[in-house]
Amino acid sequence: MKSTHIIRYGAQKLLQIIKWIGFLFIYLVASGTLDVAGSYIALSQLQKVLGISLLMIATTLGFIGWRYGRQLTLSNPRRFGRLPFTLKRVGQLIIIFAIILAVQSTWGWLVIHHYLDLPANQQAVNEAITRLPLWNNLFAVFLAPIFEELICRGIFMNYFFNRDTRLNNWLAILASGLVFGFLHDMNFDVNWLMYSALGSLLAYTYMHFRDIRYSIALHMMNNLISII
Repeated sequence: MKSTHIIRYGAQKLLQIIKWIGFLFIYLVASGTLDVAGSYIALSQLQKVLGISLLMIATTLGFIGWRYGRQLTLSNPRRFGRLPFTLKRVGQLIIIFAIILAVQSTWGWLVIHHYLDLPANQQAVNEAITRLPLWNNLFAVFLAPIFEELICRGIFMNYFFNRDTRLNNWLAILASGLVFGFLHDMNFDVNWLMYSALGSLLAYTYMHFRDIRYSIALHMMNNLISII
């Protein structure tokens, strides 16, 4: 009986890993369509490809958002949901944002003074914005944070760290941060650590407030600072 339980548990986790990779894959495909649109110079072609791209992005976002909500309906031991905004919560969010600003400022100083190279991910974002400034800026500030919080915080943490214990919650925050770092920088260097630190702060925000809108808002503010 014990071996059967282990097999079932392993099969369940394997299926969850495959599903999570699937969500990540369709997000990358949908966001990649903006890069395709940016490569079209002729206005008539650009409008057509851009329209298809925006439709794919909207459809993908709707599907992932629905899947996250469905996941919480099936199993939600931490009682994630929609909590009212209060002055206390807003104050706490501002404190976390100040910590993120400190990390970003330190990171920027290291890059400016050539102690670190500009992350390849940021270079790619900058190049995409140059080709298609309006839509890539809007995507980076508003849509990418929603996608990444749903996938890297909501679905990831609920799939693999679904028990509401102190140890499990801290492991979820750490793992989510490391995965977030890996998705933005695969070199396992200081830039990866910086991305992982930001991811962990966003994961802490999600876990602390038990409402993904808070980590999404924080992520949006962080991305806005990054492109200004």
